[in-house]
Amino acid sequence: MNIIVLIKQVPETTDVKIDPVTNTLKREGVQSIINPFDVYAIEEGIRLRERAGAGKVTVITMGPPQALEALREAVSMGCDDAILLSDRKFAGSDTWATSYTLSKAIKKLGKFDVIICGKQASDGDTAQVGPGVSTHLDIPQVTYVKKIEEITIEKARVERMTEEGYDIMETPLPALFTVVKEINVPRLPSLKGKMRAKKIEIPVWTAESLECDGKKIGLDGSPTRVMKVFTPAPREGGEMLSGEPEEVAKKLVGLLRDAVLG
Repeated sequence: MNIIVLIKQVPETTDVKIDPVTNTLKREGVQSIINPFDVYAIEEGIRLRERAGAGKVTVITMGPPQALEALREAVSMGCDDAILLSDRKFAGSDTWATSYTLSKAIKKLGKFDVIICGKQASDGDTAQVGPGVSTHLDIPQVTYVKKIEEITIEKARVERMTEEGYDIMETPLPALFTVVKEINVPRLPSLKGKMRAKKIEIPVWTAESLECDGKKIGLDGSPTRVMKVFTPAPREGGEMLSGEPEEVAKKLVGLLRDAVLG
């Protein structure tokens, strides 16, 4: 079974710096980690390979050269191969341009059975890249997966977490899953894995090697842009209602009526 895991390197600190020109995150020189949800994706990819008894787990990320650290960590956990997508032309990509670029890399890799991502990134919280990749590849997707109950070379049955509980869904393969932290407990890197991660040659793919359309990557290929970054003004003090529950309810209804009707 050929499994692809998509990860992102995110700032470890909450002291995020913004480029004043592009209004995008400054990633160079910032202490970074693997996006926490992506660690669960890595673990699940390795478990699927172990369950199948054969196959390969390839981890891919898009970012500056320092993102190699995240890929080496994934290899130390047990991934087989790693690929870095890095090019100045990718800078400023929104979720749509990012998912396009990742999909080009997946197409270049060739045949695959499953793509796994964390449900969202801690620095953006959009949860859009995984679904965007499935759209570009025109394959089924299941988001918020908490358990992969059964998987064969043709199909998979999974539990998808919802606010009320979970849905059981069946999908043909290849497919893309975004996973939540309830799906597993990630393993620690082994000594053997760490040694292998130090030695592994990780290829770097550029916009040219991926044959990307220049109009679909970076800022030029991003239909959404951050126009302004600012700290919201503090809220003014609210009004406290006191009294018996029925009395408070009547007061609240009155206030809401006045606010709506003017």
